[in-house]
Amino acid sequence: MRLECGSFALIVLTFCISLVFLYFWSEARNDYNDFDWFNFGNLGFWFPWSIVLLILAIFLFTYVAVLLVTAPYLHIGGVVLMTLLSWPIAFHVFRINMKVRRMAILVLYITVLVTLYLVPLGMYSPCIKERSSLGSAPALIGHRGAPMLAPENTYMSFEKALAAGADGLETDVTISYDGIPFLMHDKNLRRTTNVKDVFPNWTHTSPAMFTWRELQNLNAGSWFFSQDPFGTASSLSVDERLQAQNQSVCTLRDFLDLAAQHEKLVIFDLYRPPRGHPYRDDWISRTLDVIQNESSIHSSQVWWLPPELREFVQEIDPELQQTTAEQAPVEDLQLRHISRLNIHYSSMSEKEISTNLYVISEPWLYSLAWCAGAHSVATNAVHILKNLQKPLFLMTLDEYRLMWILTDIASLILVVLIFVFHGWRERGLALSVDSSSVLENRSYRQFRTEVNDVWSLSNMSASDKQEPDA
Repeated sequence: MRLECGSFALIVLTFCISLVFLYFWSEARNDYNDFDWFNFGNLGFWFPWSIVLLILAIFLFTYVAVLLVTAPYLHIGGVVLMTLLSWPIAFHVFRINMKVRRMAILVLYITVLVTLYLVPLGMYSPCIKERSSLGSAPALIGHRGAPMLAPENTYMSFEKALAAGADGLETDVTISYDGIPFLMHDKNLRRTTNVKDVFPNWTHTSPAMFTWRELQNLNAGSWFFSQDPFGTASSLSVDERLQAQNQSVCTLRDFLDLAAQHEKLVIFDLYRPPRGHPYRDDWISRTLDVIQNESSIHSSQVWWLPPELREFVQEIDPELQQTTAEQAPVEDLQLRHISRLNIHYSSMSEKEISTNLYVISEPWLYSLAWCAGAHSVATNAVHILKNLQKPLFLMTLDEYRLMWILTDIASLILVVLIFVFHGWRERGLALSVDSSSVLENRSYRQFRTEVNDVWSLSNMSASDKQEPDA
């Protein structure tokens, strides 16, 4: 969540900076020639670098502005943006005296605008389809439980996810030094426990090198309020805050029993212990032992993700649903008895195999996964996505074409009117300046004639006065 907010803030900042850069560089056209001569003196050859920078400024501004527009309405957003840009561009085009620069800016603008007009011809969106072909909503897998509502990978977090309507649970499994599989994502305990207070000399030690007794001494919930990773800690009630602050490290067994009790599926990453660990070579067997003999979960509820020793795992427990992060032809996956893919949402595509996407927490992205036919998604926001009854954006091809055509026509009319207006205004200003010059010249000539007449009369009077004396 913080990463997404930070990325959005960075894009907004870049947008503002590029806008300022575009404005100042377009206004600095008076010094374009000096800038080019400066580069000529330093580089030894002539090149219109000023035009290059102007084009770069326009491109950067346009590109960043496009990033601010969500994907389904990329075309509309881009066209609206370029239509708005037509006003300052037309203003400068008609005021630039050099034809080369004027044509360069005009050609660049028209090229970008026409490209945007024609973008829908090559655009594909899974949400442009017949409503009857839309499949069911992807199942929601609680990514480390419900980390927006409770400390991640704690028992409380998984309870919150199930209460919000999760169809399954996702976690990360590490094996303690004495062979107890427990839930921990990070390579050390610093972020999600108070290890620096309890074991200050072991803050960088791998979680797998702790015994279960040592792990039980740690608090796995208080960090949630000091770090507030999703900005949601304040939404918890007093009782929930007290419960969260007293969370401890959760075992794999308790996690599996909770899922079995609610008849939910589970998926987890399994980390191999470091060198020198007693279970470094038996970590898979130990995990299978917990699934088969120590917990109440049925093997068919488990999506088995670890790629190591997969054939051995299939032989020991064939009812586990084999899942992989490897993208390969469907036929190859089926030959290896792999029934599901677990991939990042950026690799989203329509496949003839069950696909789980991670991590999706925004409604618009969940809508896109829904349209693309994803079977399930791992999410931090089960409580938000569960309320989505249909994709946020879904339209038929005919509806999209109509929207595309009307948008382009409206934009074209506005752009033409704006350019005509600026051209008319500049011609009017030019005629006004010419008329003023003519009037000034006439006044000057008239004044000069009158002065000459006065001068002539003065000379004649002086001559008349001199004649009698003679």
